Amino acid sequence: MSPKNMDFGGYALVICEKPDAARRVAEALSETPPRVSVVEGVPVFQLENETGRYVVCAASGHLYGLSDTILNRRVYPVFDLEWFPLKPGRREGRGVEGRIRHIRTLSKGATSIINACDYDVEGNTIGYNIVRYACGGKERSALRARFSTLTREEIKRAFREAKVEGENLAAAGRLRHVVDFLWGVNMSRAVGESLRMGYVYRMVSIGRVQGPTLSFVVEREIGIQTFVPVPYWVVTAVFRKDGVAFEAHYSIGRISTHAEASRVEGTCDGKTGVVSRLSSAMVRRPPPGPFNLGDLQKESYRLFGYSPRETLQIAERLYLGALISYPRTSSQKLPNIDHRALLEKIGRAPEYGTVVGRLLSGSLRPREGVETDTAHPAIYPTGGLPTRALRTEEKRILDLVTRRYAACFAEDVLDEIVSVTIVVEDCEFDWVRRRVVSPGWLTMYGMGGIEGVAVPSLKEGDVVKVDSVRTEEKLSSGPPRYNQSSLLEKMERERIGTKATRADIISVLLERGYLTGESLTPTPLGFSLIKAMEEYCPEIISVDLTRETERQLEAIERGTGSAPDLLEGLVESLSRVLERTKSSELDIARRMGHSVGEAALAKSVLGPCPVCESGKLRVVRSSRTRKRFAGCTNYPAGCKASAPLPQRGVLRAAKRPCKNCKWPVVYVRMGRRPWRLCINIQCPGKS
Repeated sequence: MSPKNMDFGGYALVICEKPDAARRVAEALSETPPRVSVVEGVPVFQLENETGRYVVCAASGHLYGLSDTILNRRVYPVFDLEWFPLKPGRREGRGVEGRIRHIRTLSKGATSIINACDYDVEGNTIGYNIVRYACGGKERSALRARFSTLTREEIKRAFREAKVEGENLAAAGRLRHVVDFLWGVNMSRAVGESLRMGYVYRMVSIGRVQGPTLSFVVEREIGIQTFVPVPYWVVTAVFRKDGVAFEAHYSIGRISTHAEASRVEGTCDGKTGVVSRLSSAMVRRPPPGPFNLGDLQKESYRLFGYSPRETLQIAERLYLGALISYPRTSSQKLPNIDHRALLEKIGRAPEYGTVVGRLLSGSLRPREGVETDTAHPAIYPTGGLPTRALRTEEKRILDLVTRRYAACFAEDVLDEIVSVTIVVEDCEFDWVRRRVVSPGWLTMYGMGGIEGVAVPSLKEGDVVKVDSVRTEEKLSSGPPRYNQSSLLEKMERERIGTKATRADIISVLLERGYLTGESLTPTPLGFSLIKAMEEYCPEIISVDLTRETERQLEAIERGTGSAPDLLEGLVESLSRVLERTKSSELDIARRMGHSVGEAALAKSVLGPCPVCESGKLRVVRSSRTRKRFAGCTNYPAGCKASAPLPQRGVLRAAKRPCKNCKWPVVYVRMGRRPWRLCINIQCPGKS
């Protein structure tokens, strides 16, 4: 498409971050369905309204990325960086050249450019780079449309109020990419070259936030492995009053000797006790505040087991469907909107009608948290209806956001807490009962359940019968392993990474083979990497350094920081670290060599050998032809099992063998979707 082929004259070119967002924006700005054409496989929307003519197009995330000018992965340090279009060979670089070409062409016929990418650091970086490099350096004159939901009303308001904004967010976003590139690429190359010097090579990556995050898990694992459990005993008595049995615990919760525990049991068994003290108090539980991204990710993991990255991806789909507000936010504050009207929309759904009706009968004052975000409010539902069938996980997250939002307006939960002390001879037992008197917000957001059990009516001086007494030996427990949710919480608490990157960093550590399991455990490779960094370049795993860098980047976002000072300090620190690393290459290789070799072997295994049944089939590369094939690890002992493998594409072993022949099955990825292949060329299923 070129300007001369457009069927109208000048227009405002609107650049969105994603195709779905572009469609939403175009439909919101036009009273009639916009005209759609496809350029380089990308939809372009043409429309006209009372304010003018528009052409709406979309990137697909980042179109430009950083690269060093040398482009030799074995060279370090590298400090000379430039922004380039992403390479087609990279997964995120597919179709980039065509998108840039068509945006550049469209910009030539535009009288103005409106950046409508997501309003956060990454969105500003994406839009700024496109306007600067693809649109002929118009970043200083481009208008900025700022919205937090993709509803028609908010998009129209955002375009009415679009204006030229400062470059603080884009500058901070671009600088963050530079900082992460310099740390990550230089340190990854340095460690990689160290392994090459030690004759055991494997691509490794270690970044500014990856390092401290991995070190948290390694430190916790050391604490677990070195923890020495201490035995203790607890005594529990079952009392009975008016036919109702209830348990009370000996007031000394942990008894240090078995003899003392046995004495208590013997003293109380078969006796009666007297209620010596009884106190009752009413306690209010205020409703939780609305979700920010971290809170949503943690609650989603607790309730549904979704990883932080999965939750973010689901929430982004709901945002693009105009069902919730923008999810990449750290705010716990709701926007200044007509909440009564929004709750009325939500209450039209049968599952929310009753409880929302109660809310609307009173005054609406939301309970909010303390965290704020200059870009977006807390996550809240739009009250809109989906235009497609939602998946199960999407329904769950939408319901979770909706109930949490509505709960902000509900009354406190009122609990009655009764504490009772029962004396048997010279032994005291404690019993505490919590009863929900008024469920308040739990009726809307009862994700934790409402407590309630049968209990006796007690008063001071009552005599109660001891039905039974039991003694249990227990062991003190060490620190628990992190899961993805608690590790995300640790990153938030230490203020490393950002709301948008923390989930991805955890996923990268798992994908690279540094962590494993649901309860996160460092692999030998991850453990040896941290130990090597501790000894030779502790800065890369320093929480203080990472936190200070984040503080400076946030200051630049606010317009109060200095980018040259940050870069100067970074280059000085990095130069010192790399010099030490270079002088310690063989030492790093010796420390990491064994674990790297084990990791490489584990990664190459496809499955058990069906011929000898004791070896494993793994990917082998011929020393003569350099072609890869599957061979048995028992080859030196005489097993000749082998199979050809595709020479291109990334291989990943399936969890289960072929049902027809029991040989391993692999997934081969050469395009967007992997194809499934049994490696046995004589498999009966292939006939």
